[in-house]
Amino acid sequence: MEYSIQELSRLSGVTSRTLRWYDQIGLLKPSRVAESGYRYYSGAAVDRLQDILYYRALGVGLAQIKECLEDPAFDRVAVLRGHLSALEAERMRLERLIRSVRDTIGCEERKETMNDQQKFEGFKKTVITEHERRYGREAREKYGDRMVDAAQRAVLDMTVEQYQEWTGLDQELRKQLEAAVQAGVSPESKEGKRAAELHRRWIAAAGGPYDPVKHRGIVELYVSDPRFIQYYDQNIPGCARFLRDAVVHWVA
Repeated sequence: MEYSIQELSRLSGVTSRTLRWYDQIGLLKPSRVAESGYRYYSGAAVDRLQDILYYRALGVGLAQIKECLEDPAFDRVAVLRGHLSALEAERMRLERLIRSVRDTIGCEERKETMNDQQKFEGFKKTVITEHERRYGREAREKYGDRMVDAAQRAVLDMTVEQYQEWTGLDQELRKQLEAAVQAGVSPESKEGKRAAELHRRWIAAAGGPYDPVKHRGIVELYVSDPRFIQYYDQNIPGCARFLRDAVVHWVA
């Protein structure tokens, strides 16, 4: 079956303007263009649009989607299984948040006081689930299940104050990186030293002995994995590389 651009727009919910943009950047080319200039899309193009929308739903950028889809090793079934796992993890995250909100409402209605540990338990579990979904496979391959499990337990065991400090360090680090990159300073500058120290404190706050070799190994992932790059570069491009270079220079 073949669809015109208007028909595909109605079928998918993607605007005709967006479909034209996907064509322009080479992400989704029409199967054929008639002499009149109208674009037409085959079943294969519909499948590709479905893949694009799955990736977009998971927050992947268009350039990265194009790179993934054009990889000769692209396995659609394997990718769909990965999407399914990610969506199931997201469902679990939402279910935990729903339970947390319900518990809070219940406490309020019964005029009971929810302790601080309970207030943050759902959020900590959400952080762990999201990290496992996005980076778990690479982290376990590189550092082993025991180390990753220990790090996750350390986060779950954090007190409210420790958890707030840990998340606050991450926010402070990202602000420091963005300011340094915008200012055009070198990773070997005092700003780079500050960023490396903030990242060291963030790692140490999660618990367990600090290892500078592992620290440098972690930041190498930040420039080799598009998901880490997307996290640190979401506002200012170049932050992930600045952090890697700063840690390599300043961490002995």
